[in-house]
Amino acid sequence: MATPIKIFVLEDDKFYGEWLEYQLSLHQDRQVRKFETASEMLKHLHEQPAVITLDYYLPDMPGDEVFKRIQRELPDVPIIIISGQEDVAVAVELVQKGAYDYITKGEETKQRLLNVVNTICENAGLRNEVNSLRSEIALKHDFSKRIIGESKVVKQCFGLMEMAAGSNITVSITGETGTGKELVAKCIHYNSARKKHQFVPVNVAAIPRDLLESELFGHEKGAFTGAVDERMGKFEVAHNGTLFLDEIGEMDLAMQAKILRVLQEQEVTRIGGNKVVKLDVRIIVATHKDIGEEVRKGTFREDLYYRLLGLPINLAPLRNRGNDELILAKHFLTQYAKESGGKAIVLSEDASAKLKEYPFPGNIRELKAVMDLSAVLSDGEEIKPEHIQFHSASSLNSVLNEGLTLKQYIQNIVKYHLVKNNDDVILVAKKLDIGKSTIYRMLKEG
Repeated sequence: MATPIKIFVLEDDKFYGEWLEYQLSLHQDRQVRKFETASEMLKHLHEQPAVITLDYYLPDMPGDEVFKRIQRELPDVPIIIISGQEDVAVAVELVQKGAYDYITKGEETKQRLLNVVNTICENAGLRNEVNSLRSEIALKHDFSKRIIGESKVVKQCFGLMEMAAGSNITVSITGETGTGKELVAKCIHYNSARKKHQFVPVNVAAIPRDLLESELFGHEKGAFTGAVDERMGKFEVAHNGTLFLDEIGEMDLAMQAKILRVLQEQEVTRIGGNKVVKLDVRIIVATHKDIGEEVRKGTFREDLYYRLLGLPINLAPLRNRGNDELILAKHFLTQYAKESGGKAIVLSEDASAKLKEYPFPGNIRELKAVMDLSAVLSDGEEIKPEHIQFHSASSLNSVLNEGLTLKQYIQNIVKYHLVKNNDDVILVAKKLDIGKSTIYRMLKEG
């Protein structure tokens, strides 16, 4: 259940205060506390209310003084002034000083107050939800839980990640495709002082060159054909957080020059605009290329290379991680069983030996795909050598060489499980996470 949103009501009129308390308590997700004196309420500000309604004319303390005290102790808490007198000059002055709203007691007080409080509470609830999600994400990115392995190279990687998380230095992550570069970047961000702000990933290789500048720097309305509205770039979105530039080695020289300027000046100007936006962004880059070699070839700027080098972290390929492929394989099988609601699946000795002999050119990403398929092909309890199929271009196996369509492959998997489970359609549907009607249709079409 969500944490209730606290509302303080300061009202010296006992009956009017009780009416306010009742009206604001109609929502179950709100916890309303009423005070009749300013001195009493000020003693409880440490409870961190999400909103305060303040009677401006109080017997024990001037409303202006109470307002200032609240602002000083809780500068981000919205204050709604409720007054029995309609004084436009006072209202304007208080709003200018930071009051959220000024409401005069009258026939429309109830609806106006409820509308204002509802808006504040919705925003507070959204902030709580975002903060909760960010905390969850941070827990999910605990180094030891997210980076699986016990090899020496993995432990060395942990040490570098801890250094990176404890500083604001630029990080450059290198490694073959499938080694987990983005995962490492996320772990660094969510364990750093910037974890409450956004982690913004950008795959440079996936964005057409003529669109990359707009994607990174943003644009103003009408800046170019198709710019029907203004748009923030990824640098602005990542303000106070982390911008992850994946496959930085694919960026052309012209864009490299623009990126270098942004990093040097810590500011950006949208395409078609004149306003300079100051930035506070942590940069993490990744590439499968040898950027030093790209510099020597003239395809990557040397000055940008040194600007981005920062703290280098190289992720070893799976084939150089000792026994980690078996640890990861067991982890993926456990994960598969948990997600499918099935029993624990174990690796036979022969299957383990088969995994150890394979070089895994696709690294961890390929291993996960292999283990997911082996779990589907197995009887759900033990992985045997025949259940392990390697799909890399350099090692096409008999399953793929059959030249079947995707639909035919799926039909064969379904038939395989039906034979294994004595034609128990309900059990097979559960194992494969598909509907019974889908199985019947496949059998009819096959």
